[in-house]
Amino acid sequence: MILSGEEIRARLGSEVQISPFCEDALNPNSVNLTLHNELLVYEEVVLDVKEPNRFRRIQIPEDGLILSPGQLYLGRTVEYTETHNLVPMIEGRSSLSRLGLFVHCSSGMGNAGFCGHWTIEMFAVQPIRIYGGIRICQIAYHEVVGTIREYSSEKYQNNRDIQPSMMYKEFGYSREYEQLQLDFNALTASCRETSSYGVAEGRSSDSHTA
Repeated sequence: MILSGEEIRARLGSEVQISPFCEDALNPNSVNLTLHNELLVYEEVVLDVKEPNRFRRIQIPEDGLILSPGQLYLGRTVEYTETHNLVPMIEGRSSLSRLGLFVHCSSGMGNAGFCGHWTIEMFAVQPIRIYGGIRICQIAYHEVVGTIREYSSEKYQNNRDIQPSMMYKEFGYSREYEQLQLDFNALTASCRETSSYGVAEGRSSDSHTA
């Protein structure tokens, strides 16, 4: 069974924790959650499930950020949640779906016992401008039949940040996770140096030829 909005409110502070909680975010059978103003995008041309993948962070400015089609964006909820003895479910909002923005469409089911901010996947059908603080998704709660073994994964439990995929840990990758970023400034400087060296070398060759 799915909890009604009134039942969710009644269980706040015990089986359900949502912080911050806004009364006007409460729906008939869910609670709207908001988008943090930071996103993450992968920098790899080909993503590898057995390896950590490089990524970079993007700040959403106050006047919004246009999401490009064909690009996966990872974000997180502003709200921190804890769920005990229930199964939390994250779903996108229909108002955003009607604008061609798919939110958390392939991994909506959470786990009883999950604590942390929710990482959400976003994919746009066409260019769309989004803003930090918008109500991006909704969380609902289902009752469980049977003995509950609460979620305790080392990959995503108690996270306070956007979490890229850590599937590589399932293949025995032992190195601790770190943010692997491409240093575009250093890369650009290196390219300029190489280019300058090539030009200088060409001039030197020309002078010898002359």
